[in-house]
Amino acid sequence: MFGTDFFVIGQISAGLSVTIGRLLAAALVLLIAMTVHEFAHNYVGYRMGDPTPRDLGRLTLNPLVHINWLGWAMWVVIGFGILGSAPISEWRMRDRRWGYFWAVAAGPLSNLALAAFAALLFRLGIWRFEFFRPTDFIFNLNQFMTLFFNLNLLLFLFNLLPFFPFDGWHMLRKLLPPREASVLESYQQQSMFIFFGLLILSFIGFNIFGLVLNPPYTFFARLLLGF
Repeated sequence: MFGTDFFVIGQISAGLSVTIGRLLAAALVLLIAMTVHEFAHNYVGYRMGDPTPRDLGRLTLNPLVHINWLGWAMWVVIGFGILGSAPISEWRMRDRRWGYFWAVAAGPLSNLALAAFAALLFRLGIWRFEFFRPTDFIFNLNQFMTLFFNLNLLLFLFNLLPFFPFDGWHMLRKLLPPREASVLESYQQQSMFIFFGLLILSFIGFNIFGLVLNPPYTFFARLLLGF
């Protein structure tokens, strides 16, 4: 069964200053991004033959069905949290390998789609880039859409990292031949420890994730926005 989705924001997300307005906007953006992300996992899993999402009432865009409130509180306080989960099972799918692969991939791809949608509105002139100032207590459309684009693109890339329990780890497991996939599974716990070690380093000033994600982030941002 596919478990929780980690969403890591805060110091990793481009180092923008934290203001009340930005926190409010980010909370709303994450609510939308998490809901679409988890719905995508569940919907594609169901289409691949797993009835679990339907049986558990997860085929909905109601955020209350998907959200983890404790993780949400953690995110608000420290910028890191487990916001949702997708109870899909590869064992109940018609094709355990590719059915599960696409059900997992659907999550980060949905965030890429949201970023692409925001980029389309940008190209149509509906909004322009505007970042938050230290005195902002509320957000406007430009600030919200700037954050909406940035965080969804970040979530797309971050969830592709090959560490357990991220989507990228599960996708890599299904891309590998059975023998290599078994080896990867045997290092599941170590992979998670490595991730948390890198996370701690990122929060104390050694932004490893920023170094890794910045090049693909810049590539996709320029591609989508037409810069």
